[in-house]
Amino acid sequence: MVYHIVLFTFYDNASQEKIKELADALAVLSKKIPGITHYVWGPSVSIEHLEKGYTHGFIMTFENAQMRDTYVPHPLHKELVKKFVDPICDKGIAFDIEE
Repeated sequence: MVYHIVLFTFYDNASQEKIKELADALAVLSKKIPGITHYVWGPSVSIEHLEKGYTHGFIMTFENAQMRDTYVPHPLHKELVKKFVDPICDKGIAFDIEE
């Protein structure tokens, strides 16, 4: 299993509607690209307050590293980033953990 963890900070003018559109688009994408076994999205609910400005994130679980390696350059993923991430995201970080 590979856990693909992505965190976002958004531009000040990013509306909650646009952030929801991103979350919804990722949910659809997670069903279209083979090898994704689970997807979860949400705002931080941490009680430690160590987010360093990152407000939302998601985790996608992949069957294995090969499936993750197929996802990253996949045309549907690239299209989603261009359409939904780039216009509203100030910063992002991706971190993968393999089990």
